Amino acid sequence: MIKRPDHFTIVTDQLEATRAFYVDLLGMREGPRPAFPVPGLWLYVHDQPVLHVVVVESMPTPRRGALDHMAYWAEGLADTVASLRSHEVGLRLIRAPGTNRTWQLFFNDPNGVEVELDFAETETPPEDWKTLSGRLR
Repeated sequence: MIKRPDHFTIVTDQLEATRAFYVDLLGMREGPRPAFPVPGLWLYVHDQPVLHVVVVESMPTPRRGALDHMAYWAEGLADTVASLRSHEVGLRLIRAPGTNRTWQLFFNDPNGVEVELDFAETETPPEDWKTLSGRLR
């Protein structure tokens, strides 16, 4: 049965903004993609294509599926928060409950898809992290 997550697919009518968000801001890289009959790109983390982007002329109505969010393990919490803030991306930062107190950073991509980045509990948050624990800002 299932061994690990493989990839997520999102559709967009804003290819360049989506590419810039995931590549320039979040550090993924563009990589090889099969010659599908529709335009798009594959974004990689290390050698794994984890985000497939498909271009559409306009976003489907109604939206398809029920994906709540996509989550990635990340490093560099303080730098990531600073980078998102410098690009005026609204965000929310919380500490996971329970014994494994990882940091969870939530924000939306240019298509309105919620992204979660999880960081080790040993990472140092920004000093004002408690002000970021409410709704996405």
